Amino acid sequence: MTRPAPGQLAALGQLALVELAESHLDEIAAIETVSSPVPWSRSLFLGELSMPPSERHWLVGTIDGQVAGFGGVMLVADEAHLMNIAVDPARRRHGIASHILTRLMLDIVEAGVSHLTLEVRTDNAAAIRLYDDFGFVAAGERKDYYGVGKHALIMWAHDIDRPDHLAGLHHLAGLRHGNELGETP
Repeated sequence: MTRPAPGQLAALGQLALVELAESHLDEIAAIETVSSPVPWSRSLFLGELSMPPSERHWLVGTIDGQVAGFGGVMLVADEAHLMNIAVDPARRRHGIASHILTRLMLDIVEAGVSHLTLEVRTDNAAAIRLYDDFGFVAAGERKDYYGVGKHALIMWAHDIDRPDHLAGLHHLAGLRHGNELGETP
């Protein structure tokens, strides 16, 4: 597991990770529209808010009160599915997705999850590299998942509750809460 470079961390400013709330939905829908070839609607995100915490977990990254990114998982027994993660295009390449994914993974391990899966566009090299860094491996492909000719790579991270994997996640989480961001723990 790699960590964002110090310059990337400094560029984040005061990133706060908070639970998804209805007040975030307009900004999330706007980010989703420019980030996905098949964007989720605002109403779909609203429906996620009605799901029980034992089945869904959503986080929003904010900087100076504005949504910078978001991510959410569906939980089923000891597995979870990363349903969506996106960052405002103006704030990409600063480690925001890494911080959201780190926190999501720590939270779901605490909830008893050992395995995490996701789909990612086969042409999204930056996202695939991010997932590789978090221990995901390719396990298959879904043809036309994002529309005709737009395929998805299926990736899995198994045994994310292993001590060595957790140590890497805690290291990344500590960087976000440490002095490199000018924050106090």
